[in-house]
Amino acid sequence: MRKKERYEKVITWFQENVPVAETELHYNDPFELLIAVILSAQCTDKRVNIVTPPLYQDFPTPEAMAASSPEVIFEYVRTVSYPNNKAKHLVGMARMLVADFDSQVPDNLDDLIKLPGVGRKTANVIQSVVFKKAAMAVDTHVFRVSHRIGLVSKTCTTPYSVEKELVKHIPEDLIPIAHHWLILHGRYICQARTPKCEVCGLQMMCKYFCDTYKVSKEKPEGKNK
Repeated sequence: MRKKERYEKVITWFQENVPVAETELHYNDPFELLIAVILSAQCTDKRVNIVTPPLYQDFPTPEAMAASSPEVIFEYVRTVSYPNNKAKHLVGMARMLVADFDSQVPDNLDDLIKLPGVGRKTANVIQSVVFKKAAMAVDTHVFRVSHRIGLVSKTCTTPYSVEKELVKHIPEDLIPIAHHWLILHGRYICQARTPKCEVCGLQMMCKYFCDTYKVSKEKPEGKNK
């Protein structure tokens, strides 16, 4: 299957079967989402959603969090991965928002990645979810699913190379939802260790499934004893 045809079929399937796809992180405003995404690095959304309600309540604004300290924030986030670093990042992020961005979450990549704890992936999530920009955040799920389906080639060995390839082939207006399609598919169907190929609607469009099927069909049958 040619790449263009694969993209068209995959996108059509998602449009028909997953018309609504959005982040599973809980938030009420851009600042809260920024907090949640920073905390979600190498941590489950489920765990982050448990941690964030009291954090949002006690630090509802960048000013409130900026006036706190990493030691205080640590007590709120101690059950997420790398809590020490993330507590420092949250306070540093809030202080920079207050000092440099009039307490507003920036809407562009260059400014977002200046914030402590914000890399390209986090910045793209904010751009996509909050500002509806055609930004493709590539996490482990997107990276894995894109390769398995065959949307990107084996030469795409970095998140940035995967991002460029996906953005090149996915219509601009669909990039924000496509980000969630791939994440959710990776989280619930195309899982890392045991992909649920038997219930996946993308079987015949998926390079991994087709290659695996061909291998199994080509295996010689065992001799009768």
